[in-house]
Amino acid sequence: MKWTDSVRIAESLFDQFPDIDPLSVRFTDLHEWVVNLEGFADDHQRGGEKALEAIQMAWIEEAR
Repeated sequence: MKWTDSVRIAESLFDQFPDIDPLSVRFTDLHEWVVNLEGFADDHQRGGEKALEAIQMAWIEEAR
């Protein structure tokens, strides 16, 4: 997965953290969780605020 795979990342986060409210997660924690996901293979420095917001929004949708 890469930073642009926000839906796939969100699905993985939902599977790994089913009881977490995505809106309660700080971006610093979200960044760490994403780069530690199995199958994530992108430059860790490219995960800026825009990418993290997209992942968070996709995770909110997945959690519904």
